[in-house]
Formats: sequence, structure tokens, C-alpha cells
Amino acid sequence: MLTLLWVTATAMMAAAGGGPGGAVQFLAVGDWGGVPDPPFATPREVATAAAMGRAATDPGADFVLALGDNFYYEGVRDEWDPRFQETFERVFTAPGLQALPWFVLAGNHDHAGNVTAQLAYSHHSNRWHFPHYYYSLRLAVPGSNATARLLLLDTVLLCGGTDDFGAGMPPRGPVDADAAAAQLSWLRGRLAAARHDHYVLVAGHYPVWSVAEHGPTACLVRLLRPLLRRHRVTAYLCGHDHNLQFLQEDGVGYVVSGAGNFVEASRSHAGAVPPGTLRFFFGAPESPGGFAHIRLEADAATVTFLEATGRVLYRVALPPR
Repeated sequence: MLTLLWVTATAMMAAAGGGPGGAVQFLAVGDWGGVPDPPFATPREVATAAAMGRAATDPGADFVLALGDNFYYEGVRDEWDPRFQETFERVFTAPGLQALPWFVLAGNHDHAGNVTAQLAYSHHSNRWHFPHYYYSLRLAVPGSNATARLLLLDTVLLCGGTDDFGAGMPPRGPVDADAAAAQLSWLRGRLAAARHDHYVLVAGHYPVWSVAEHGPTACLVRLLRPLLRRHRVTAYLCGHDHNLQFLQEDGVGYVVSGAGNFVEASRSHAGAVPPGTLRFFFGAPESPGGFAHIRLEADAATVTFLEATGRVLYRVALPPR
């Protein structure tokens, strides 16, 4: 069974200055992990990385949230795998990104390789922070008493693996049922402990709700959705489907940011989400990619979807809990 671990990052975020105007800001990007053949980084990944560098400077960012599928198509072999350099260190080189910590979680393609090697790489890079399969960050909004909790999950351990390029193939169920139960118990405890935080954000690779090729993840709809609603979670952030989406149900925002390396237009599961929940969808195949920018202030959490061109695609403000 996996050893439980959680990390507190309040001091790190405060030291970063929290962004202009008393805010914590971060970039959220999923499915960004290049390809296994030279030159390893795709044009979309390069364009998205450059745009993230610009956004890290203006409007600003304190860290990057990496939403999984960090290395296509079969993860990495070990902690010295050259893919760490070819797909990460040598691509996200913009000055605005150089000093930012990356908080990382694993996707199904990472689990096709060696996730423990990605954990170990945290000891080789001062940018790469991946302390455990699932962990917690506590954030403080400067100049206020507002706090936020960011809970990073491993939805593959929770729900099982799947082929990301399959025709909507659902996860096959957890390999280790006890480990899945332990993660869910940990999540319940962290959500209960966050009852006084102004914002609670949960992140995983698989979506709860999505209208795209893979669609909703039945396992998460069953296990995670009730917890998000019960604990008045601000937003759930994910990737897996290769586009940008925002859905909202019962006060919970669902952010899909999976356009870091591929962009797909499928809306084959439009009828599988609750009516009226889809507020935004972007999956233009000709697009150079995109990501989300999240700004936490005392009075609102603002989610902005950005194309790699720098164009603002959609913006929504979510209230404190």
C-alpha cells in the first residue's frame, strides 16, 4: 500500500510574492509530453511553452500545475531518462518559466512507464516537484487572510489505466484496490481539513465531466463528484481530453486543460454531461495549443483559458466558498 504524504507550500507561495495585487497565480497545462521520436517536442508543445513563458510574466504566475501525460507515449524508463531534458528542461526555457516550480501529477501515459522515476527526478531538478503520487499544497493569498488548498490526485491509481488514444475506452479499474481506497480516504480527510479555506482546488488527470472523445470518467463521477459537491470544492482541474473546456455543476467548476501537445475537436460525449453544464469548449485542430491561467484573490478565483497565440479564449470568475 502506498505511504500517505502531504506537502504544505504556504511558505513557498508567499516567498514567490503571490503575484501582483495580492493574488496567487498559476498555469495549468495537461497532455504536454511531446513524442518519443526526434525532435521529441512537438510544434504545439513548443508554441504552448513559449506562450506559457509570456503568461508567466504577464499576467504573472507563481507556479505551474502539470496535469499528467508528461511524457508520451510510455512515460520514462528511469530518473536519468533523456526525455526529462528533451521534453521538459529544453522546451520550457522562457525566462518567465525558469524560476517557477512545477507541481506534477501522473497521467495514464506516465503510468505506462515508470512513475517512481518521475518522483525521483524531483531530486535532480529544482523546477520539478513530484513528492508523491498524490499530495496537498496550501496556498496563502498575500495581503489577506484568504487561503487555498490544492489537492493533487493520481486518478490512474484510483480508477485504473486506459489507452489515451482509444475510442472512448474507460479506465479498467484500479490495479490495487487497497491503494485506491487509501487515496480516497486521504482525500476525504484533506477535504474535511480544508473546511476553513476560502478556495479548494482538486486536480487529477482524468476528467469528471467532459464532452470530448473520452468523455466523463464513470469512476470519478461515482467516487469523486459527490465529494466535490459535499465539500463545496471551487474547481476540479484535469487533462486527458485534448482540448480546453469549462463546465459548471452545482457550484463546482470543471476545468479541462489538455491542449499542451495535441488539439482535438471531438464533442462525441456532448450528451453525456448534465444539461446546461458546458459553458466553453475549444478544440480547433489548427490551433497551436493552449492552457489555463488561474488567479486566486481574496474575493474571486478567475480562470482564463489562453491559446498559445496569446489570445484569451474564455474567462470565468468563481466565488470563495
